[in-house]
Amino acid sequence: MNTKYKHGANRLLRFTATMIAIMLFILPLTGCLYPKENLKQNVAPKEAIRNVQGAIDQYYSDLKLLPILNSGQDVPKYEKFRIDFPKLQSKNYMSSPPTAAFENGGNYYFIIIDEDTKPRVKLMDIVSFQKMNDIQNWVKLHIQDGGVLPKKDAMYPGFYEIDYAMMNQKAPTISSVFSGQTLRALIDDNGVVYTDYGIDIMQLIQKNGTVNEDENFDLRSLLVDSSDFVPVKAPIYKLINGEPVAVHS
Repeated sequence: MNTKYKHGANRLLRFTATMIAIMLFILPLTGCLYPKENLKQNVAPKEAIRNVQGAIDQYYSDLKLLPILNSGQDVPKYEKFRIDFPKLQSKNYMSSPPTAAFENGGNYYFIIIDEDTKPRVKLMDIVSFQKMNDIQNWVKLHIQDGGVLPKKDAMYPGFYEIDYAMMNQKAPTISSVFSGQTLRALIDDNGVVYTDYGIDIMQLIQKNGTVNEDENFDLRSLLVDSSDFVPVKAPIYKLINGEPVAVHS
């Protein structure tokens, strides 16, 4: 009985050792089974911006046009010119939209700014965009149901903190792509909802030490020029008494 037990134990050990060896051989290969898919998920937005910017520059140089989607006159400045990737693809300037793009399952709209001077590619955060649209829809439905404007204290002249309780809603968390800070939404007397980037702009002013004090200078450009992003649903900001103040156009 002892001999049989010993032989059985030896066979079990050999079997276990063999299985461990097989697993050690397989595991390193699992990361290589779908290399294209893994690589696809790791394309950085900055790399995507550079690639799209190169395609835009070449397209414009060759055709004297910009590959952008049509938009109405009332579309805000930093939402107005979304890149039309099918136009770039149809003329072989790009094989496919970058994985960071909404059109390919990503979290960003690719936007063109400075379209009349030197077109630049920037990103719009879709998560923030959708949250602001949700708030706007809450306000619209609340007013349609006979509710008064859901506003609280004035944050700037004509811009107010939103009263979410009045709409039976909770304030969503809106994270700034510029600073990572939580931002608040504002509402004006017409029921239009905005994102308040005042704190981000003030931090940039403090960091830079100087700022254009021209009364017509739109402080939102500080956000755009210092990052790869555009602000979402942001009002115009002017420098008043050394601080950024939201104003109507």
